Amino acid sequence: QVQLVESGGGSVQAGGSLKLSCAASGYIFSLCGMGWYRQAPGKERELVSSISSDGTTNYADSVKGRFTISQGNDKNMLYLQMNSLKTEDTAVYYCHFCTLAFSTLRPNNYWGQGTQVTDSS
Repeated sequence: QVQLVESGGGSVQAGGSLKLSCAASGYIFSLCGMGWYRQAPGKERELVSSISSDGTTNYADSVKGRFTISQGNDKNMLYLQMNSLKTEDTAVYYCHFCTLAFSTLRPNNYWGQGTQVTDSS
């Protein structure tokens, strides 16, 4: 089992910055992808940004040029640098890891508990 814990959320004025972190604990044999999702009140959860197993990054159009996803030196940390925050970025942000099981190579999906990002303007 893998546990994910997000941190770094908070209340910030529009135009400000925050950096989210996601720490994974537990044994990870191999990663098949990592990402950040968000869910605003009354809306469905949406992909914000992801890193594939080969390191390719992907961003939602709404955050391109403002957000940067990165991985720690070990495979247990994931980050999301958020700059030029907008009111519409207000949401709960969730970390996601896709891992491959050692014996079967089947993918397993893990989620963090979420961290709140709020526009304080």
